[in-house]
Amino acid sequence: MEQDQTISIEEINPTFLYTWKGTRHEDEAVYHCHDHLELAFVLSGEGKYHIEGEIYDITEGDLIILNPGIRHQALFLKQAEIPTTEFFVGFSDIQFPGFCPNHLPTPKGSYVLHTKGELRQRFFKICSSMEAEQAVRRQGRYYMLKSYLMQMLILMVREQSGPVEQSGGFAFESTNKKYVVEQILNYFEDHYSEKISLDQIAENMYLSPFYVSKIFKSETGDAPIHHLIKIRLEKAKELLEQGATGNIQEVAAMVGYDDAYHFSKLFKKRFGITPTQAKRAMKE
Repeated sequence: MEQDQTISIEEINPTFLYTWKGTRHEDEAVYHCHDHLELAFVLSGEGKYHIEGEIYDITEGDLIILNPGIRHQALFLKQAEIPTTEFFVGFSDIQFPGFCPNHLPTPKGSYVLHTKGELRQRFFKICSSMEAEQAVRRQGRYYMLKSYLMQMLILMVREQSGPVEQSGGFAFESTNKKYVVEQILNYFEDHYSEKISLDQIAENMYLSPFYVSKIFKSETGDAPIHHLIKIRLEKAKELLEQGATGNIQEVAAMVGYDDAYHFSKLFKKRFGITPTQAKRAMKE
């Protein structure tokens, strides 16, 4: 069946089996297959997969679709800057009209679905939600995980069933990146006085830290944490110019720094004077 045909997804009732997340530091031990279905979403990094005698390059945002009986082996790419971190979902009992039981549609001539833009972001969010649900083990966990799995399957099938309504990949990617960066900037403005890390930013955006850093720098020319430092120091300068009461330790804490000495070094590097000198100048 041609993969550009419409695939009916009105009735999906899979049996959820498992999730697993891991970072690969060596080749998978065995070239093997399963009697169930498995999806592997690449959260970050790059590597290779040996599938049915062919070698496939994989990178962040790729979805590897493994039907029962498909022989595969994940390979570690030694020269990769970042090793792959993958999120696996195992399940069974799928039946799409026109397909064999327990068989998912795959991209024509491949087992790897390359995602980008909004679709990639939605997969990141679903994987993050499944990981959190698996961890808390609350009542109804199985059905929550099953519902997330159903979302993954619907998104995957939609992507393969028809054309994406967009003027062009570049424009869509550019718009999506600008939205993500805008959200990060807004978050900085609202939370600069709190402890913020790149991992936390990425988690809030349901993206990988590597992807967040990459698109932020491509849109602003600066790394996220460097930009946050600039915002904090500008806010501190405003406080001092407005005659903020309290010592330098308290001013540092107001803009998110526990270490007044570290804060003072950053302040002097940016403005050429120490916070104490800036505060003294306001009194003169």
